Amino acid sequence: RRFFVGGNWKMNGSQASIAGIVGFLKAGPLDPRTEVVVAPPAPYLASVRAQLPAEIGVAAQNCYKVASGAFTGEISPAMIADIGCQWVVLGHSERRHVFGEPDALIAEKVGHALSAGLSLIPCIGEKLEEREAGQTEAVCYRQLKAIADAVGSDPAVWARVVIAYEPVWAIGTGKTASPQQAQEVHAQLRAWLSQNVSPQVSAQTRILYGGSVTADNCKELASQPDVDGFLVGGASLKPDFVKIINARQ
Repeated sequence: RRFFVGGNWKMNGSQASIAGIVGFLKAGPLDPRTEVVVAPPAPYLASVRAQLPAEIGVAAQNCYKVASGAFTGEISPAMIADIGCQWVVLGHSERRHVFGEPDALIAEKVGHALSAGLSLIPCIGEKLEEREAGQTEAVCYRQLKAIADAVGSDPAVWARVVIAYEPVWAIGTGKTASPQQAQEVHAQLRAWLSQNVSPQVSAQTRILYGGSVTADNCKELASQPDVDGFLVGGASLKPDFVKIINARQ
């Protein structure tokens, strides 16, 4: 499985600051064995796509479940593809818990985005109270099942899906799951895919860790057998992002 690092810029950036990010990404050097995808805010998608080299993917941070219509403020997979971007992040914890998106809506978005030809980074993960209550597996399996039901069983379709496990308690808090905690959940998710989709899909699907990944902790996290990369938040806005991309070097 090819190592994968995504940068979720969230609601951050200006034309000036994005020029700086593009600059350090182009300067690199980036490990050619790592697939890199960045997710700028929607107003900057076309500009970032035009400025970055083709080997760096560009993702929208969200999309809606239909191609067009009276949905003020939304963007569709068709629009994302029309400006040359091939990726979308779906079901991020902030979409789930700040904006109230349920599993069923996220699943509809997953199905439509795949049918429109995009590649996906769907996110799953438990809140602190859920982890402390011993519900990590139940929550992650429920969220993953909604996504898997929308993707189906075709390994060729799953090849366009990169799962991001983001424990909500570790996002932007400075707390990071230990490499052992991350590996444990990733292994459980891979076993779930094997049992509920297919061993082939389980073996090929990349599962990313997200949650306060830094230049200091990325190498140890990247050494875990079932951690196939990262979805990085705040650190993707800084030059240290290059070190995270190169975590397997």
